Amino acid sequence: MKSTSNPRLSTSITPALQLRDVTKTYRMGDTELHALRGVSLDIHKNEYVAIMGPSGSGKSTLMNVIGCLDVPSKGTYALEEKMVATMDEAELAEIRNRMIGFVFQTFNLIPRANVFHNVELPLIYGGMSRSERKARVELAIERVGLADRMKHKPNELSGGQRQRVAIARALVYNPSIILADEPTGNLDSRTGSEIMAMFDELYDAGQTIILVTHEDDIAEHAHRTIRLRDGLIESDAASSRAKRRAVNIAQQHQSLAMSGSAA
Repeated sequence: MKSTSNPRLSTSITPALQLRDVTKTYRMGDTELHALRGVSLDIHKNEYVAIMGPSGSGKSTLMNVIGCLDVPSKGTYALEEKMVATMDEAELAEIRNRMIGFVFQTFNLIPRANVFHNVELPLIYGGMSRSERKARVELAIERVGLADRMKHKPNELSGGQRQRVAIARALVYNPSIILADEPTGNLDSRTGSEIMAMFDELYDAGQTIILVTHEDDIAEHAHRTIRLRDGLIESDAASSRAKRRAVNIAQQHQSLAMSGSAA
């Protein structure tokens, strides 16, 4: 199935990531479970994509492959032209740390570490100098509006604040992609809306975002929705939000053209 273009797609010819005929098979005793059955898709820089599907559709497996938490059984996966499917575990760990920012439903923060140290961890693993770490961490924390909470521990924060810390940690290495798995699943609707507004701002600032969700209202924040069923892409289309935006842009251009003609 052809990938759907974002109305504001990057002019770059090479996709940020490219999967071709990716399959993933798990063996359980004498039984083979086919989680992905030949998935091909392109996602370009500064796309905002939602991946959806019912339980057992393969969306979690696809997320794991995209996030380099797992590798395809067959097929190819290129992330910024790096062939991920052939990498060893050390190389995959390097990709995960530097190129992909993860945001999980359960936040995955270290309880005994304060906000600053939780955000700093990817940079420590990457061997960055202390002075550069400090500057990057402070910038990331300020970016999510928690500059006054740097010394607080997770149990001293609200759920929304903990998810903001997780977003800051995801941003601290300036990753190619933010990969968010059910990022509002543990939040009330009001706080969830605040977190999704933050993702909207990141997208507007140029960030590539891939959102895995089962909630239609959350997926509507994205500009492209990929639906999986039985390990295959069932549909790949612009979201209602993207269509409305395209119509508004067309109307604005038409108005400008009419104004120019009248002048």
